[in-house]
Formats: sequence, C-alpha cells, structure tokens
Amino acid sequence: MEWEPDVSRWQQVYARIEERIADGTYPPGSQLPGVLAIVEEFGIAQMTARRVLTELRQAGLAQMQVGIGTFVTELPKP
Repeated sequence: MEWEPDVSRWQQVYARIEERIADGTYPPGSQLPGVLAIVEEFGIAQMTARRVLTELRQAGLAQMQVGIGTFVTELPKP
C-alpha cells in the first residue's frame, strides 16, 4: 500500500477497511481481520491496528465479541 504523507496511517487503513465493508468484501455479520492480520497486510504497528478496529467500532461499523473477534454490524437500509 502506498501511504499518503499528509494522512495518518490508521486513517488510511481505516478507510481501506471501510471501503471493503461498503463494497461487500466484508458483509454484515462477517468477521474482520484481527490485529495481527492487519499488521501483516498493511505493515503497521499493532497499536495502530488496534486503533483501526477501535475506530470502526466507535463508528458503528463493527462490534467486538470478547474472545471471538470483531464483526461487521448490520448496516441500516437507506
């Protein structure tokens, strides 16, 4: 992934995962990649990957199930 110099890496990874949710790559109910998978795919630090997942949850796009993982939430119908 080519990084934009004026945008933080967590925001760029967040945007990429958000796009995948929107285009159906990660449909509602599907499990998102974990911290280590995000670290490996994007070459970022674990702390940065955790922030991405936290921000997705805070935006209402995902919810965490303790001990299982983070899952895409059902998106409201337009």
